[in-house]
Amino acid sequence: METQTQAQVLTLKDWMITILITAIPLVGFIMLFVWAFGSNENPNKSNWAKATLIWTAIGMVLAFFLWGTIAAFILASGGADSFN
Repeated sequence: METQTQAQVLTLKDWMITILITAIPLVGFIMLFVWAFGSNENPNKSNWAKATLIWTAIGMVLAFFLWGTIAAFILASGGADSFN
């Protein structure tokens, strides 16, 4: 029979530091990859980082389509010259 070890519960302090680090623009994005795919990371933090990366990717795709749609409308209406 295989024994499973349970992951240590992350404390409030751990989560506060984690969220503070992710708020730093470039460092936070890099740390999400470290936490998501690092081998020594708590599985709870790893799963949270993976979910955050997935939501970030979804947001970037939606933003790309939104800006593309806005650019298409502007170009179709005559571009920036039509504002004069």
